Amino acid sequence: MDKEEWAVLELDSLFADSQDYKQKALLKATSQLIKEQFKRIRQMEGELDGKLWSPSNWGE
Repeated sequence: MDKEEWAVLELDSLFADSQDYKQKALLKATSQLIKEQFKRIRQMEGELDGKLWSPSNWGE
């Protein structure tokens, strides 16, 4: 289990146990934010990998 999966599972568990609307809204928003941040990290890793292996950039 990676960090993203663990964090989202923990937040989902807290969300299910919570009775407070504001807390539930915060937990749901936090879960969505974590998913989006990890998606951006994966995209940036792919972009970096692509730039490092691009033969057109090797001479620079």
